[in-house]
Amino acid sequence: MRLKADLTLLLVSIIWGSAFVAQRVAGQLNSVYLFNGVRYLLAALVVLPFVGRNTISSAPRAQFKWMFIAGFILFIGSALQQVGVVYTTAGNAGFITGLYVVLVPIVLLIGWRERLHWLSLAAVGMAVGGAYLLSTGGRFEVRTGDVLELVSALFWAFHVIVLGKFASQFESKSFSVGQLVVCGLLNLLVGLFVEKSLPLDWPLAAAIAYTALFSLGLCYTLQIWAQRHTPPADAALILSLESVFAVLAGWLLLDEILAPIQILGCALIFAAVILSQFKEWTSSKMDKTHLLEGR
Repeated sequence: MRLKADLTLLLVSIIWGSAFVAQRVAGQLNSVYLFNGVRYLLAALVVLPFVGRNTISSAPRAQFKWMFIAGFILFIGSALQQVGVVYTTAGNAGFITGLYVVLVPIVLLIGWRERLHWLSLAAVGMAVGGAYLLSTGGRFEVRTGDVLELVSALFWAFHVIVLGKFASQFESKSFSVGQLVVCGLLNLLVGLFVEKSLPLDWPLAAAIAYTALFSLGLCYTLQIWAQRHTPPADAALILSLESVFAVLAGWLLLDEILAPIQILGCALIFAAVILSQFKEWTSSKMDKTHLLEGR
């Protein structure tokens, strides 16, 4: 079961990484908010059949509060990510988005006064250096899209924390549908004022269908199942491969090419993500040691 769960998470990371290509296609067609609105609402419809008939109606009032908060954070993060991908490559967007894993402990330190592990500090330093090389190619010239992706990564970090600290006390599938609906409606509302209409053609329709059905609907459901059978540190490490698959997909499908120094930046960011997970392994080993000593 553990191997099956790990392979499932690997599939999720492949789909999430390749989804940056679909988002890049939509971005080149100047579609941001309406694109997000349609795909998030469609994803909610995909997940809805898996939710019990009375689950949402009987949900406590606090669940609706946190569904709105999570959906609002999701809205900001998805909007910034989609605007950013218009001005950068799919590979850059994937790697910079992956920084949310490193940003989580920093947000926890500032917002919740949770102690920052020294490995997290080292990971932050590596990630900053890697992001600089990836975005500038060694020259001090940061692209607008990369900055937007970095800010969106901060909101993904907030989203992970909200899900971990508050959403975990509620039924997962109904909560997922709720946050998807909130995110989709907010994107749609802004899009109706900013973009007026959705320039529907086959590439954009395919991008909507792929990201809604697979990246959002299918992957969220698979992730919920797989993480019941895989330790959090292992799951985060496997899912961090999303950034690698984003670069590979951009290279294979969009002919995006990275300079050697940008590849070095990718390697530093990926190493930072892995390093940020080591504290979980060391903590779990210490816990096991204490348990054995107690026996």
